[in-house]
Amino acid sequence: MRALCWNGVNDLRVETVADPEILNPKDVILKVRLTTTCGSDLHLIDGLIPTMREGDVLGHEFMGEIVDVGRDVTKVKRGDRVVVPSFIACGQCWYCAHDLYSLCDTSHPKPELQEPLLGYPTAGIYAYSHAFGGYAGSHADYVRVPFADTDCFVVPDGLADEDALFISDAAPTGFMGADFCNIQRGDVIAVWGCGGVGLMAQQSAMILGAERVIAIDQYPERLAVAEAFGAIPIDFTKVDVVDALKELTAGRGPDACIDAVGMEAAGTGLQGAYDRVKQALYMETDRGTALRQAMLAVRKGGTLSILGVYGLMDKFPLGLLMNKGVTVRTAQQHGQAYVPRLLEHALRGELKPAALATHRFSLEDSPKGYHMFKHKEDGCLRAVFAP
Repeated sequence: MRALCWNGVNDLRVETVADPEILNPKDVILKVRLTTTCGSDLHLIDGLIPTMREGDVLGHEFMGEIVDVGRDVTKVKRGDRVVVPSFIACGQCWYCAHDLYSLCDTSHPKPELQEPLLGYPTAGIYAYSHAFGGYAGSHADYVRVPFADTDCFVVPDGLADEDALFISDAAPTGFMGADFCNIQRGDVIAVWGCGGVGLMAQQSAMILGAERVIAIDQYPERLAVAEAFGAIPIDFTKVDVVDALKELTAGRGPDACIDAVGMEAAGTGLQGAYDRVKQALYMETDRGTALRQAMLAVRKGGTLSILGVYGLMDKFPLGLLMNKGVTVRTAQQHGQAYVPRLLEHALRGELKPAALATHRFSLEDSPKGYHMFKHKEDGCLRAVFAP
């Protein structure tokens, strides 16, 4: 089959690789219908995440049709159109039983690569380096899905492939971030980032009852999308974000702040330049501008919800959180806990994931899609690949 492979920093190639096979009786093989880029993929492409190997197949956000089924699979069958969360969960361990699916104790085949850094391994994830399991990704004709009865969700009739696609990762990540905020009637929620996850977090906060949602970014076309969904846009290159948020909240600050940016946040001024230099010299992995702003802006006693991917960040003002009494919630997405609800929201038109699919490419042209996505050309929110 054909697949998009990582061959080094900024070196992506479409190559012929072996077809996936059933390895475990709980596996299925999926014919990929659609798969998409994600901001966290850029961390792999830019060399910020170690333990990638030449020839690794990229892609962790996808949907498709089941074409082969292991003998112990009972809940899905050949021909089913399904969406699959990016983290792989067994459905039976203590963490899965407590809806903490991205912390599954079973699905990571290489825990020794994570334990020195994290203490305990997370769940495995498709195509996110060997430190996260070394699973082959979805930017391919076919992909193996372990634990299919837990990880495959049948897409209801009437819901387009493009809507189902983003319920694999962007939508559940964004919804989880909003859910972490424990939104009450009248709450004001500020979201840093108007990429796929940020836009889904904004829509989710509205679904969960926020009175106002404020969207922070620097790209006019992304801010326009956020505004069209009902958010109040702030361009951080034109105003002081913390001052603007105080003005919008009568001086109190947002009730909750969601960081949907992560380690490659753009910054302004001396602090932004400092982070860029240290990251370029591999003296830190993270540019923490967005997270620091969110920490400073959230009201006293508020909630900070962190969705952005981070590694090692310099100058983390922990005392700020402690003195303000801020509750911090963060995780990789527990998609299996949210996908059924999100499919219903999308089917009713309350959630609009397909709006993220601004550009479509064949699998053979996927390197061009990543270039456009990475450099945010032509208003690209997400590049979608159709094998």
